[in-house]
Amino acid sequence: MASHRRPKQPSRTRVTVLTTAAAAAVALSANAANAAPSEKPSKGEVKAKVDKLYEQAEQATEKLNGAEEKQDKLEKEISTLQDNVARGQEELNELRDSLGLAAAAQYRTGSIDPSVQLFLSADPDDYLDKASTMDQLSSQQVETLKKVTEKQRALAQQRSEATEKLEDLADTRTELAKKKKEVQGKLAEAQKLLNSMTAAEKAALAAADARATRASERSALSSAAAVTGRAGSAYAAAQSVIGSPYVYGASGPGSFDCSGLTSWAFAQAGITIPRTSQAQASAGTRIYSQSDLQVGDLVIFYSDQHHVGFYAGNGQVLHAPRTGTVVRYESIDNMPFQFGVRI
Repeated sequence: MASHRRPKQPSRTRVTVLTTAAAAAVALSANAANAAPSEKPSKGEVKAKVDKLYEQAEQATEKLNGAEEKQDKLEKEISTLQDNVARGQEELNELRDSLGLAAAAQYRTGSIDPSVQLFLSADPDDYLDKASTMDQLSSQQVETLKKVTEKQRALAQQRSEATEKLEDLADTRTELAKKKKEVQGKLAEAQKLLNSMTAAEKAALAAADARATRASERSALSSAAAVTGRAGSAYAAAQSVIGSPYVYGASGPGSFDCSGLTSWAFAQAGITIPRTSQAQASAGTRIYSQSDLQVGDLVIFYSDQHHVGFYAGNGQVLHAPRTGTVVRYESIDNMPFQFGVRI
């Protein structure tokens, strides 16, 4: 006879767990159904992020400019040292040849004077020490040997300096590659954000930017007094390239970055100033009050001094702002002012 067993009932614990899980699943489903889709960043948020990326790119650009300037300087110094070493080696060879001729002449006569043997020793200092006790040396021989000794020391020092500078140059080139990659990365990230905007949003931003530029230009031109001297000539040179594109690392004449514009403009006035904004910040007399600025003064921005432009009068600057823009007028209040520099 078949047994009839009562089905086993689930335990109270298991029922509780299943019920809780089911309730959670229902709640999650309800939340997912009711949740709003992730919102696209607003035009203002995108612009703020892009501006920040451009600022970071410019910081890296000024460091890049500094590394390039250092590279150029090192290359010139190394070239000079190598030329000096080559000339010095020729002079040393000539001195040694003259000593060899003296020894050969004595050999042909039958013997080499002991003084000449010492004279040709591998260690000129040792020779001088020993020769000081001998009366067999002529004053001319002593003078020649001193020249040999001095030339050897100078060559050793120059070769050491050249080696150190070559190592420094290799490090600088590594830094250059790193900074270029950093700049390119920031610019690519900014472009990706800009590409996420609609055509209408891009047009609206461009229109607002153009309006601000026109307003700054009118304000600067309406108040600009005649500027004289070298600073006036430099400022006029900068005005002559208004509309030229910003290109990181460029210093004219067709495109510029911020410090490339200012250094190029002063060069047109016959004045050489440093290449980077940080170095330009120490190139003249600092002016800490905006009310004391004169047209043609340099204006330094940001706490790390990574941006520079010309003061254009009436609270405006003439500068190369950032990638995607051109040399133009802009309000001095658009960036954190640090001080002016009068060259």
